[in-house]
Amino acid sequence: MTRWRKLVELPILGWISYQMSANSLMSLKYTMLGNTGRCKIAPNHRYYGRKALATEINRNLDETSTSNRENVSRVSRAVIREAQAALLDYLHSTRSFQFMDAEHISRNSPNFLRKLLGKVENEPNTTRSLARFFRYHPVNEFEPFFESIGLDASEFIPLLPRDLMFLSDDVNMLENYHVLCDYGIPRNRIGKIYKEATEVFRYDYGVLQSKLQAYEGLGLSQSTVAMVVCSSPYLLFGDVNEDFRQVLGLLNCLGFECDWFQGHLLVENSYNWRQIFELLCMLSDLGCSKEQLGSLISQHPELLFERTGSRTFSVIGFLVKFGSTKNDIYSMFLRFPQIPIDKFVWNLRNGFHFLAEIEMDVEDVGKIISSHAALLGSCSLKKTNSLLANLNIGKKRLSRAIKDNTDVLKNWVIGAKVKKLPSDGVEERSRIRKIEFLRNIGFAENSKEMAKALKVFRGKGLEIQERFDCLVKAGLDRKDVVRMVKVSPQILNQTKEVIEKKIDFLVNGLGYPITSLVAFPSYISYTIQRVKLRHSMYQWLNERGTATSGLALSTIMACTDKIFMRTYVNQHPKGPKVWQELKTKIYSV
Repeated sequence: MTRWRKLVELPILGWISYQMSANSLMSLKYTMLGNTGRCKIAPNHRYYGRKALATEINRNLDETSTSNRENVSRVSRAVIREAQAALLDYLHSTRSFQFMDAEHISRNSPNFLRKLLGKVENEPNTTRSLARFFRYHPVNEFEPFFESIGLDASEFIPLLPRDLMFLSDDVNMLENYHVLCDYGIPRNRIGKIYKEATEVFRYDYGVLQSKLQAYEGLGLSQSTVAMVVCSSPYLLFGDVNEDFRQVLGLLNCLGFECDWFQGHLLVENSYNWRQIFELLCMLSDLGCSKEQLGSLISQHPELLFERTGSRTFSVIGFLVKFGSTKNDIYSMFLRFPQIPIDKFVWNLRNGFHFLAEIEMDVEDVGKIISSHAALLGSCSLKKTNSLLANLNIGKKRLSRAIKDNTDVLKNWVIGAKVKKLPSDGVEERSRIRKIEFLRNIGFAENSKEMAKALKVFRGKGLEIQERFDCLVKAGLDRKDVVRMVKVSPQILNQTKEVIEKKIDFLVNGLGYPITSLVAFPSYISYTIQRVKLRHSMYQWLNERGTATSGLALSTIMACTDKIFMRTYVNQHPKGPKVWQELKTKIYSV
């Protein structure tokens, strides 16, 4: 007994576990356990190294509450080694775990080790203290076991048996766990199977093995079956999954080998094989021949396996909403670009928003999306405002250019240098009409006033003339309107209907004479809501004697909201409240 205690203090099992390579471990297993040991080393084991495990435990300590953090110091790698060795010794020597099981659990349960170290944090000898702790405090072995197979505490706590502490008491679970290990499924991936298909671990002896072999009977290799089972644990329920079988059958008809899709699956993902089967049927229904469909899937396997085909379904649904026919969708897939499906979906939707932002007609948007979906999906377009600025054109001109030649979108992708479009003469003719209009109302050729007006004007030359005439017909002298335009040329950016409406509100709503526009032409540029709010607030304050009566319209309107609040509204105790009430009432209409 004394000699064994010395061995425990030396942590000989821990030293062997961490110093020997994987090949040496295999030899060690047969040396210690003989050929009766049933666990094989599964490929892709993800063991924590000393440094990695110490980092993981310290990270967990950082995430504890403040009070706990004050009581628990950071753990050194030496202490981690001792704790691992103690747990390994307890599981293997005391609890008779197979060595490979005990070693995996001790090396891949950092949270459990943190809890153990918290029990003996003030003890000088970690190994001896933990050995004594294990002697008098049997641990719930399911906790480190579940953690070692890849489950977080939030995932495995609801799965802990209420009436069991020792793994050996759950014979079926251990049996099926070893079946999966022997089959080549990485131990740290078994947790996903346990979480999503717990019933599998209650199978009687031989049942799980027969189910795995049944999938091999479909022509799949053992490694492919392991991959599929890890990603879709529900396949282990019942007989061979019919949806999965049908997918394999369709892929075989298209010329794919049974194990082809193994390289396109991700173990951490889950796959809906019914959805994949329906997608294959839909693609075939579009009119693709076997050769075409086989070529499409071979070049773009992500169409099937990225989110189990959900992205591809979303593309088809998006195109159908815009009136695309089967032939349109079929043609799009034949020209599908060499980019990930997620990127294609993002580009396609971004292309739609781009066409909407430049105010293209709805019918034209539908036609472009239906006929040029592959092009839109392959182009990561620049932002609309940036593109308009670089091209130095308006939205209508941009829409016309795209409708005339949709391929120009290739030149406007992110990272490309944008070249200005060749002039179509429309903007030049409009500019000539604007110059002629300004000359007719008295602007000097090439003057600063004319340059300012041309820079500000939005709209065609005929529209600007119409807006000018609207102001004259409202009762203003033509010379006064000219002066107004020179001071505030932007007033002619309002449509004729808007100008008429604002003049009517000024005269009939506020009671100001039409001539007040001469002194304050910028009134035309303000919204009616802003004018109504300011004027209503001013009237309320004036009635209570806190505002000077007879203020000019420009005085009330031209200042910012901040200045208006400070100068007028805040002068009355109830001013801010009344202002907010008026604002809510006026802007909610």
